[in-house]
Amino acid sequence: MKNILITGSEGFIGSHLTEFLLSKGYNVKACILYNSFNNKGWLKDSYELKKNQNLEYIFCDVRDSELMSNILKNQDVVFHLASLIAIPYSYKASQSYVDTNITGTLNLLNASLKNNISRFIHTSTSEVYGSAKYIPIDEHHPIIGQSPYSASKIAADQLAISFYKSFNLPVSIVRPFNTYGPRQSARAIIPSIISQVILNNKSIKLGYLKSTRDFSYVNDTVNAFYSTFKSSKSIGEIINFGSGYEVSIRELADLIMKLMNKKLIIKTDNIRLRPKKSEVLRLLSSTKKAKKLTKWKPQFVGKSGLSKGLSKTIDWFTKEENLVNYNNDYVI
Repeated sequence: MKNILITGSEGFIGSHLTEFLLSKGYNVKACILYNSFNNKGWLKDSYELKKNQNLEYIFCDVRDSELMSNILKNQDVVFHLASLIAIPYSYKASQSYVDTNITGTLNLLNASLKNNISRFIHTSTSEVYGSAKYIPIDEHHPIIGQSPYSASKIAADQLAISFYKSFNLPVSIVRPFNTYGPRQSARAIIPSIISQVILNNKSIKLGYLKSTRDFSYVNDTVNAFYSTFKSSKSIGEIINFGSGYEVSIRELADLIMKLMNKKLIIKTDNIRLRPKKSEVLRLLSSTKKAKKLTKWKPQFVGKSGLSKGLSKTIDWFTKEENLVNYNNDYVI
């Protein structure tokens, strides 16, 4: 199984996964959402990728079933990461989340079945659990769509597992908790805090501060994808991947400011608040199943692991050539 197609390859996690799989010697077809600017996202500036003969760029759109069926010819493995992920935008443009996250996944599943794909690794999200009913959250925890985004991911997950049960498509579902690291969108909480601390001297604007999250450094998440792919025991399974450490948004902001040697006032920005019943108050992952089925273990664990990962992320964001890629008007 040497030929791998990655949807969403130009994105945050996708670009890191693309680089990792190439380093392992696989032939990677990087599926990039078509755009009129010929923009390859986070893959565009990588010197290592430019000189790698095992990488093929291809513009595509998971919403086009015939196109995806043609693209999957002669491929062995699919890593499906293409998705609309911004929760606030899902309140405004719900149909686009249905089209990309649900219909797009269905198209890819059908194309994989048609082309006899040997492994299908589908990307889920911890948001499908909503606010924790108990912790740590294991794979038996109830799922509930507390936002149109999470509802669309629940539907996509169920489609993926249905293709395993109905047609024996070798599907594995990777369910990462909150991934962070270099290249992440400034709409995510950690890049938002870091960017604001860099650009402001007095205050930063955040949403609800009491929510807690389980943050995983991107290297751990990439290893989770790879460990799932390498384990035959993961076929037909949904597997959580997180650090097993819980931190509130307020504590997170204080830690980032401490690491950056700055102390700013935190102001609540109503625009950043979710609707009250849509706010996910608590997320904390159980990693027992991941360790049992895939032998995966997070390397960035506890407060020290979070601090280490945040330091790497801060170092990347504080480089001018990286920060320039972000819309400063949004994060201020």
